[in-house]
Amino acid sequence: METPSERLRRGAAAALVVALAACGSPTIEDEESIGREAVAQIRQHVIVLHDDVVNAYIDDVGQRLVQASGPQPFEYTFTVIEDDELNAFATFGGNIFIHTGLILRVRNVGELSGVLGHEIGHVVKRHMADNYARAKQAGWLRNAAVIGSAIGGVNPGAVDLLTQFGAIGILNTFTREAESEADTFAVDLLPRAGYDPNGIVSMFEVLTAENSGRSRAPKFFQSHPASEERTKATKALIAAKTLPPNLKNDDNGKLEIIQHRVRLLTRQKDPAPKRS
Repeated sequence: METPSERLRRGAAAALVVALAACGSPTIEDEESIGREAVAQIRQHVIVLHDDVVNAYIDDVGQRLVQASGPQPFEYTFTVIEDDELNAFATFGGNIFIHTGLILRVRNVGELSGVLGHEIGHVVKRHMADNYARAKQAGWLRNAAVIGSAIGGVNPGAVDLLTQFGAIGILNTFTREAESEADTFAVDLLPRAGYDPNGIVSMFEVLTAENSGRSRAPKFFQSHPASEERTKATKALIAAKTLPPNLKNDDNGKLEIIQHRVRLLTRQKDPAPKRS
């Protein structure tokens, strides 16, 4: 049976095919327009968590990171989706979505800010536009599965279809270079926003643990593979930096309150015990 996440990708992809096909390489204005359409379609296929307290918390962490990123052409939004999958993704125009499943699985605000910082990196570096340009050049632009991949994340159905067309090596995930660029961006960004960048590395541990023994990797792991090489590279980037003192790895229990609230609102089960 198709999950809410899969319906999200399929529905949003189909609605965006015509709009994207009409564009050349997306400009900033194109990305803003496509982003508005993507958000409208995504909201029709998911359950958005309408809770002022949870949304304000996630938005506060996200906007702190955006502010530390310097001047931006987009107005960033952070939307919480009620879904127990461990996932977060960015679409065109600075629109970032985070699943309640991921909120419950992070062990501290350093890990949460690491995920959001990485997604902001994909937006700042315009990696979605790069995916789109490759799809157009390859001649697969009118395929809804390809567009679904281009707007962020991987739909298992799309992966099957892409395999049939021999396109899986192009758009089933961000390129290794894009992932490295987003990691580097996040490592530089988090300290400027007051967060400990070691949360990026410890989030890799969460992803690896979640992936262990599962028949299908978590959505976030599929689209952002946490390879050993990538983990070592991120550790080296952090080790090479002179970090300021008193960077946040926790926020005096605020995250735990938010997680408790999410569990009450969504009736999602407790994840595995946390390690600090």
